Amino acid sequence: MTYAVKRDFIGYADAPPDPHWPGSARLAVNFVVNYEEGSEPSFAHGDGYTETGLTEAHGGGQVKSGRDLAAEGMFEYGSRVGFWRLHRLFQDRGLPLTIFGCALALEANPQAAAAIRAAGYDICSHGWRWVKHFELSEAEEREHIARAVTSLETTLGEKPAGWYCRYGPSVNTRRLVVEHGGFLYDSDYYGEELPFWLTVEGKPHLVVPYSLVNNDGKYVGWTGTSGQWFSYIRDAFDMLYAEGSKTPKMMSVGLHMRLIGHPARAMGLQRLLDYMMQRKDVWITRRVDIARHWMATHPYPGKGLNE
Repeated sequence: MTYAVKRDFIGYADAPPDPHWPGSARLAVNFVVNYEEGSEPSFAHGDGYTETGLTEAHGGGQVKSGRDLAAEGMFEYGSRVGFWRLHRLFQDRGLPLTIFGCALALEANPQAAAAIRAAGYDICSHGWRWVKHFELSEAEEREHIARAVTSLETTLGEKPAGWYCRYGPSVNTRRLVVEHGGFLYDSDYYGEELPFWLTVEGKPHLVVPYSLVNNDGKYVGWTGTSGQWFSYIRDAFDMLYAEGSKTPKMMSVGLHMRLIGHPARAMGLQRLLDYMMQRKDVWITRRVDIARHWMATHPYPGKGLNE
């Protein structure tokens, strides 16, 4: 029977499994940089309009042409400047990082791709381009997944370990990711704080959930200063850390180069990294390492799960 997405309102409930994180850590923390700049809708790619998402340009100008040069510059800032600032923050502290990479974006910046390879950051495919997968036909989506994998392997020298759509997935995405093969996990889910297994088309498939809450996207919402953002994410960390004495969890922190890569905002990230590093029993790690650890510690329980 063809795999179909089913809603689950129960999950682990009040008895989550002990992840047994390395070093008996209370909390596994994964920082993600969404590398999107250069793959977004634009005139250069023949889309006929400029993407303004997660920038300070909100589509209010240059309506007649549809081209927003302010937004274009903000995207380019992320690639030209923001990436390198975030890269330095993590490299200076010897901290790992996961890249949610849009394939076309990384093609546009060979220097950043080389730095990612040299640093050993893991790659989760963020799609071939910044598109809405739920608007693609099944055939189109299948092609996008294949093109993303081929491109990322060419640019970075290895296939992506995971998959995460730029927008929400389609009802076909997970099935097509499994059909393509070669992925350890997908992160197209926001309803959990621990990885979990599914059976997809008769095959075991791991989901490593992500978060839009612990995310610098708040900077284009209600957050004004780096202090506000730091306080907000710190509170999430402190809650999970306290709970971790009994029920260890994982925490994802999403970053965007054109947002938190700006100096004033990056100060909040710097404070957060230094704050977390003061805790000895926290595992700051890559997403692929969380996936591999879960596979080894909590192997697939067998056919029939979630079917």
